[in-house]
Amino acid sequence: MLAFIGGGNMASAIIGGLIKQGTPAERILVVEPFVQARERLQHDFKVRTLAAADSSLQDAGLLVWAVKPQTFKEAAEPVRGFCQHALHLSVAAGIRSESIAQWLDTERVVRAMPNTPALVGLGQTGLFARPTVTATDKAWIEQVVATTGQYLWVNEEPLLDAVTAISGSGPAYVFFFIEAMIEAGTKMGLTHEQAHQLAVGTFVGASELARSASEPTSVLRERVTSKGGTTYAAITSMQEAGMASLFETALKAAQHRAKELGDAFGT
Repeated sequence: MLAFIGGGNMASAIIGGLIKQGTPAERILVVEPFVQARERLQHDFKVRTLAAADSSLQDAGLLVWAVKPQTFKEAAEPVRGFCQHALHLSVAAGIRSESIAQWLDTERVVRAMPNTPALVGLGQTGLFARPTVTATDKAWIEQVVATTGQYLWVNEEPLLDAVTAISGSGPAYVFFFIEAMIEAGTKMGLTHEQAHQLAVGTFVGASELARSASEPTSVLRERVTSKGGTTYAAITSMQEAGMASLFETALKAAQHRAKELGDAFGT
């Protein structure tokens, strides 16, 4: 049996992926304190739900921790006595595996940093395992995470802060640029609907091109940027404004904040 502690968006993405790939709903249990969230999970996925942890968790071989960083320690306390035998997968941002291992009294802990495109099966997830996690355990984790998109393992836990900065927070950067493009488009005379279609479609198309192409993205960019042309004018404007440097600063701020979360809410 698989159990989820927390039944929010990320838990729903994983549960939906598991069920789509054939995991029976009756093999999934979700501990979720909020009534509306439990009702939604029951309606959408037909899974079992609990308002609070109880001995039912003893049957779980894998627990997925989908709680907010600031509530993890509190949530772990009533669960700890039921699941020391289990494998644990945390998708809580910033909370380090050492803290999780201490709170749950087990070393079988894997940390994951997913992102919201997991909701549509196009997620990117970074994974880190504590030393005692076996190859079999990792294979189980991969099977679960693969239902939401792609994944990669990192060998050093601090690298998850970089994963957080790039892909964990990354969808918000894309939405930010899309918003800016839509606003600019409307100021140029397009309707909101027209600008939205063009901006979103361009990101989708360019991302797919970058994914499928054998050349680096710099080459793809150069192919679109004829010297003296319209794209050249736009790229030059962004370079002169120091966009690359500003973007690096922004990502480092996200990385730093991920570290702060671990410091603030860990042991």
